[in-house]
Amino acid sequence: MKRLVRASFLTASLAILVGHASLAQAQTPLSADAWPQRPIRMVVPFPPGGGTDAVARALGQKLSSRLGTPVVIDNKPGASTIIGTEAVVRAEPDGYTLLVSGSTSYTVNPALRSKLPYDPARDLVAVATVARAPLVLVVNASSPYKDLHALISAAKAAPKSIHYATFGSGSGPHLAGALLEQAAGIRLQDVPYRGSSQSLMALMGGEIQLGIDTVAAAAPQIKAGKLRALAIAGKSRSSMLPRVPTVEELKLPDAVFDAWYAIAAPARTPQTVIRKLVAEVEAVTRDSALQEQMRAQGMEPVHLGPAATRAVIDDEIVRYRALAHRAQIVVE
Repeated sequence: MKRLVRASFLTASLAILVGHASLAQAQTPLSADAWPQRPIRMVVPFPPGGGTDAVARALGQKLSSRLGTPVVIDNKPGASTIIGTEAVVRAEPDGYTLLVSGSTSYTVNPALRSKLPYDPARDLVAVATVARAPLVLVVNASSPYKDLHALISAAKAAPKSIHYATFGSGSGPHLAGALLEQAAGIRLQDVPYRGSSQSLMALMGGEIQLGIDTVAAAAPQIKAGKLRALAIAGKSRSSMLPRVPTVEELKLPDAVFDAWYAIAAPARTPQTVIRKLVAEVEAVTRDSALQEQMRAQGMEPVHLGPAATRAVIDDEIVRYRALAHRAQIVVE
């Protein structure tokens, strides 16, 4: 009996020790050396084939090589990026689920939508901005507007006579058009289309007078002589259209609209993992082959770290909220 009691006591003591060891291990922060040990999932809140998807796949391939683990692209489109973004917010904060998205997820939605199932500022931690996708203002090649100031003069003379294409209320082209109105003191008429192909066809067919689209979408028609580029809406010129001036160069700094792509992780992801991820993403974005790949797709490679990305997000949310109030932009 004594031996049985002693054996039971030893077994119980061992179980307690194992339990304490497991608890201690669970409470120990995940070290950078221990990450990653399994595939990383990059959630893209857009369908395959778009700009965001291209950025994610290019980054994922390079990161996979550096980290020695698969990086899987998980497309979760819908609800203006809300579905995919929420999937990342709700994911385990362990460094194995990341968000790759454009400014829609980080600034436009929180600025224009009164109800979101999450708070990007609270529920996501910025890792890096990796690329910009400049928008270009274009007109039909036969248009009488030889430059942006000619178009502005016509718009001042006849308010709302110039129709421009958007992808719906609160889309990038819509915000860029509203910023141009505000900066130039004019009134334009927005017309929603389903996407670039439809809006550019409408522009070439004379249905509308102004297009605001990505350089990647518009450049082929510009180079084919079917469209004329008036200005780049971003802060810097496009390497794909180097001769086209920016709105800032044309003395309209308040009309700047920057579309960009960034990586984020769920809040409460261990800082050790975030620091390693930041370092790896920085190394990848400085890769010359990746930069050339991005430029070939009409994007401008950049690298902004967590603090700089967070500052851009905070600034744009304030700016777009004010713009939506003045321009009466409502997004349900």
